[in-house]
Amino acid sequence: MLAEINVVPYIDVMLVLLVIFMVTAPMLMQGVEVNLPEAQSAPVAKQDAEPLIVSINDRGQLFLNLGVDDKQALELATIRRRVAAVLRRTPDKPVLVWGDKQVAYGDVVLLMTALQEAGVPSVGLVTENPADNG
Repeated sequence: MLAEINVVPYIDVMLVLLVIFMVTAPMLMQGVEVNLPEAQSAPVAKQDAEPLIVSINDRGQLFLNLGVDDKQALELATIRRRVAAVLRRTPDKPVLVWGDKQVAYGDVVLLMTALQEAGVPSVGLVTENPADNG
């Protein structure tokens, strides 16, 4: 007699896991709460790699969504070192800046200069669509 494997239970488990991942994936994209500026802009093309997000809150503090301590404010030099280390491993990793609309323009320019020195080829600035706010 040939032993046959019943794959129906495995398919059920796979579908349940798929639903769980679909529900939890949007929640994984969290970071420091910033009040994003509004601008009419086209959405960025969907990319396979999860982006590296550098956030600046309204007091000019910097945060990086890397590791377990992503709520810890970091110095600009630390951000530069960590981003450079990530880009050495994955050079195609997209980098986005979440800047609060109250932060000084000069602070954003300093951050973008530091990211360029770290080897980031292009930086995306995240904004909110005015239509999304009702």
